[in-house]
Amino acid sequence: MASLRRHLSLLRAATGFRLLFIATLGSALGTWMATIALTYEVQQRTHSAWWVSALWIATLLPTVAIGLFAGPLIDRLSRRRLLVVADLARFAVFAALPFVDSATWLVVLAGVAGVANSFFRPTVLAGLPNLVDEPELARGTSLLQMADWSATALGPIIAGAIVAASGPDLVYWINAVTFVFSAALILRIPATLLQSEQPITRGYWRDLRDGFSEFFRSRALLTALLALGLAVVATGFVNVSEVFLATRSLHSHAFGYGLLWGGAGVGLVIGSLLVGSLLDRRRPLAVYPFVFVPWALGALGAALAPNLATAVVAMVVCGIGNGLTFPLTVVIVQQAVADRMRGRVFTVIISIHNAILGLAFVLGGWLTQDFGARWVYGAAAALLLAGGATAYALTAGHTEPSVATEAPA
Repeated sequence: MASLRRHLSLLRAATGFRLLFIATLGSALGTWMATIALTYEVQQRTHSAWWVSALWIATLLPTVAIGLFAGPLIDRLSRRRLLVVADLARFAVFAALPFVDSATWLVVLAGVAGVANSFFRPTVLAGLPNLVDEPELARGTSLLQMADWSATALGPIIAGAIVAASGPDLVYWINAVTFVFSAALILRIPATLLQSEQPITRGYWRDLRDGFSEFFRSRALLTALLALGLAVVATGFVNVSEVFLATRSLHSHAFGYGLLWGGAGVGLVIGSLLVGSLLDRRRPLAVYPFVFVPWALGALGAALAPNLATAVVAMVVCGIGNGLTFPLTVVIVQQAVADRMRGRVFTVIISIHNAILGLAFVLGGWLTQDFGARWVYGAAAALLLAGGATAYALTAGHTEPSVATEAPA
């Protein structure tokens, strides 16, 4: 409760951050509802793990192809304008989805939304440190993640009930409205609060190369890139196989699939609330290797679960590990990079991880089709333990100073 009160006090104190938090919460709720609706509709239309993989890949390919080259733009253009344009583009996609009647067009429009996502997420993460004081950066990051993950807990359950009762179209309309709501709130944040300085460009390609070179100079960035990369493969396996774990292995339907997502979402919220307290007297790199353990144990528990209720509990544990690991990764990157470079570094790491995730979707679809969801979950657990071991090997006895973070205006 004390941790929750400190998080809420940050919302009261920082107006710009509060607006971004509410915008993220609203749009994330609709997005996670739409994720369940899209995945279930594609699965029902095709009855194929390959088509489910194609859907997930379509949402990621733009973040790889575009994201790798978007970093200099995020550092040079108005971050507020980029966020609003991305929201409006996603509104257009989900307003069109109710009129789509083929799996092919579902996948195509998901890819268009992925283009907007390739700008939106790194822009938020790059601008966040300018909205809160540096001592509150970990709490601000975890609170923003908690907004997304609260939606992860509620959205799939709501979507499962709506889709089971009336189909996916209503879910798509709800999501479209949330993006308009998000854009309206972001417009109220002064542009200078999301961007503390306009860097002097050395030319687009030099700026892009500078973003990549940061990973060769920083042990912290290398740790985040490699350790979380293994966890990203595990995430891809789980995302593709989860609908089949629910419908085939556990003999459930759309609502059971939503419950598995919802259980993970509850764990994500719990984990994100613990991040600030975990870092009160500890360095992020010191605790980073150990937060992969509950994530792995949860995936293993779901693989072995005899029934839906047990699997949901396991996904809560899995979510706690994820809820600890991802915000810590973001804080590690934020503290290691100055604001003038942060957009480039975030687009590089997000793009590389999304490229890995896309390959994991393909491999996960094949493994699920041939071996079943339970074995795929077991493989995910092994990969998560390998991620923790990699982080430990890279960070044992290593200390890296933080880059000074600008105070909010």
